[in-house]
Amino acid sequence: MTQLSDFTGKTGPLEGLVVVEAGQLIAGPFCGQLLGDMGATVIKLEPPGAGDPMRQWGQGAPVWWEVIARNKKSVSLNLRKPEGQDLARRLIATADIFVENFRPGTMEGWGLGPERLQETNPGLIVVRMSGYGQSGPYAQRAGFGGIGEAMGGWRAIVGEPDRPPSRMGVSIGDSLCATYGAMGALAALRARDATGKGQVVDCALYESVLQVMEGLIPEYVATGHARKRSGAILPGIAPSNVYPCRDGEYLIGANGDGVFRRLCEAMGRPELADDARYATHAARGERQTELDELIADWTRTLTVDQLEALMLEHGVPAGRIYGPADMLDDPHFAAREAIVEMTDHPRWPGLKMQGAFPKFSKTPGGVRAMAPQTVGEHNAEVLGGRLGLDDAALEKLAAAGVI
Repeated sequence: MTQLSDFTGKTGPLEGLVVVEAGQLIAGPFCGQLLGDMGATVIKLEPPGAGDPMRQWGQGAPVWWEVIARNKKSVSLNLRKPEGQDLARRLIATADIFVENFRPGTMEGWGLGPERLQETNPGLIVVRMSGYGQSGPYAQRAGFGGIGEAMGGWRAIVGEPDRPPSRMGVSIGDSLCATYGAMGALAALRARDATGKGQVVDCALYESVLQVMEGLIPEYVATGHARKRSGAILPGIAPSNVYPCRDGEYLIGANGDGVFRRLCEAMGRPELADDARYATHAARGERQTELDELIADWTRTLTVDQLEALMLEHGVPAGRIYGPADMLDDPHFAAREAIVEMTDHPRWPGLKMQGAFPKFSKTPGGVRAMAPQTVGEHNAEVLGGRLGLDDAALEKLAAAGVI
């Protein structure tokens, strides 16, 4: 198991870049996490007192914060007070990227809109994440990830066809928006290299979801076909499903002609690959349910281990359905350092979490520091070191409720 200390010296490809993150909950903070994992210095602004609500989130224990706030420095700052806004402007003037996910107009109301910030920092890149974007008739509406998933088309096609729309067990809308925000920031950095000027990266939750909806729109325009909820399958893509075994379930994806032939050989039914009912992609799609039942009748006779051995022997893409216990026990996760252990964590000794991805061959990123344990933990380091405030000034600001 990779430990936090193993990443000492692994600064990442974004070393030297400074990010100020003013977001809360998921979209803004996850964008900051991605940039921090790749080596950027991320200064997280939190409201004094309770801090980011993510500090309280998690099923069973509030440990989600430990993932989304890693590699960050916490500065407590009340952005509703003029003194807090002034400190934020001074801090952002030293940054390369500013990330926020408040409702459009909020930052302008605090004197922290892009135009104001770029007066003193013309190279600043401002990443803005919101439900509907910074323009358009819905811009001022409140928006969360689930709303973006619904409007972007995701919810309508997820779940069983005879039941209401389902959701994924994770906040995919927020995470997609954050990922596009990080990608947009990197693209804007490339443009800044050529022009010296920063710009605004405008990320809408619903558009981030829409981007991954494959052929949803053109299929409807070209043929009138609107995708519907289809449960565990993707209609017309067969065989590709989770199949029952004697002691569990196993996923097989053999929808290509060559792969399907290899699956038929593993089943001891090579003739099926030449059967006109199944020989082509279109034919298999038309008989998807029939084909899945045929394969399931075979997989029920095998254990998961037996089925996996056959899939490996015949080169058929397949895999087990993993939960966290499986991941922690898997040698491939260990070999790839996919999970990091925080041996010396003060609250959760030995806490484990996903590592930093993607992997870089020359400038590897990583989890260099655990999440801030207290709100404003780095006030003296950041406000003192970057803005030159002494202890007396910090005490005065704290007494006034600014930090």
